[in-house]
Amino acid sequence: MLLTEFDYDLPQELIAQQPLDDRSASRLLLLSRASELVVHKQFSSLPELLREGDLLVRNDTRVLPARLLGTKQSGGQVEVLLTRQCDPVQNIWRCMTRSSKPVRIGSQLEFPEGLCGEVLGAESDGQRLVRFTCPGNFLQVLERVGHMPLPPYIRREDRDLDKDRYQTVFARNLGAVAAPTAGLHFSEETFAALAERNIDVCGITLHVGPGTFLPVRTENLSEHSMHSEVYEIPQVTAECINTARAAGRRIVALGTTVTRTLEHAVDDQGLLQAGQGETALFIMPGFNFRMVDALITNFHLPKSTLLVLVSAFAGRDFILKAYREAVDHGYRFFSYGDCMLIE
Repeated sequence: MLLTEFDYDLPQELIAQQPLDDRSASRLLLLSRASELVVHKQFSSLPELLREGDLLVRNDTRVLPARLLGTKQSGGQVEVLLTRQCDPVQNIWRCMTRSSKPVRIGSQLEFPEGLCGEVLGAESDGQRLVRFTCPGNFLQVLERVGHMPLPPYIRREDRDLDKDRYQTVFARNLGAVAAPTAGLHFSEETFAALAERNIDVCGITLHVGPGTFLPVRTENLSEHSMHSEVYEIPQVTAECINTARAAGRRIVALGTTVTRTLEHAVDDQGLLQAGQGETALFIMPGFNFRMVDALITNFHLPKSTLLVLVSAFAGRDFILKAYREAVDHGYRFFSYGDCMLIE
C-alpha cells in the first residue's frame, strides 16, 4: 500500500479551530458498509442509530496539560512537551523540546511556580529525559502551569476552555498528550439516552501519545514504524466484551484508540485478554477485524495512519468518497470537528 493512495483535498477553513458551544451539536455522517450508503445525521441522534443491545467501548484516558513554557539558564525560551513518565519515583519524563538551539544534557530549565527541570539524557528519537522538581505535588502544579497540548492544526494558543473541552466527560486516567477525540462529542445526557436504549458502556485506557500527530515518512506503508502507546484493559471490561460477543451483540468502538487496543489484545481464540501492555499495531487494508463491529470516529488527516485504519475498516474507496461528500457539505474536520458512525 502506498501513502499517496490515502490523500484527499481539504480546504483549510474546514479545519475546526474551536469546539462547539454544545458538545453534542456536531454533525454525524452515517456510513453503511453493507450498502455503501452515506447518510447525513446529527450526533444527537446517535442513540437511535445504534442497535438495542450494542456494547459501546470508550477510552477513559485523561489528557495531561503537558505543554510547558519556560526558560533555559541562558535566558533563552524553551517549550517542553511531556510525553511519558519513565520513573515515577524520581519524576523523570520523556519530553519533546523546542528552542532556538538544541537543549543540552545537563541544562537546567525553569518554569512558573518554582517548577524546574534538569535534562539528564537524550533518546535516539531526539526526545530528552528530564527530571522535574517543584514545591508541592507535581501533578497539581502541572495542572496550574501546564498548557493543553492542542494539535498543530489548531492554529491558536490554548485557552482555559480547552482544559475542559479538549477532555472527554468520562476522562479518568491521567497520561495522554492527545485526546481520544471521538469521545469529545459525548455528554452525560448522551450516555443516559444510550442506557434507555439498553446500550451498555464499558471502558479501556490507552494513553494517546504524540506519535498520533507525526507524519508518515515512508511512501510504502509496510515500511512505516508505528508509535507505541500504553494501554490497560480491566478484567471486568474483558469479561463484558467477551460475554457480549458470545451473545451475538455488536461491539461499537468509540474511536480509533479503542479499535487498536481491542484488536491488539484479542487472542487466537477470539477472546479479549485483560491486562496492561503496549501496542504498536498498524492497521492497514487487508486487516482482519476480530473485535470491532462498528466504529465512531472523527475525520482524520490526509496521509495519516488513522485514515489508513478507517480505510481498512470500511474500504479505501468508500471512505474517500465519504470524505469528499463531507467536504462538499462543509463538515468540520479533526479534533474539534464533526464525526462519523461506520457500521
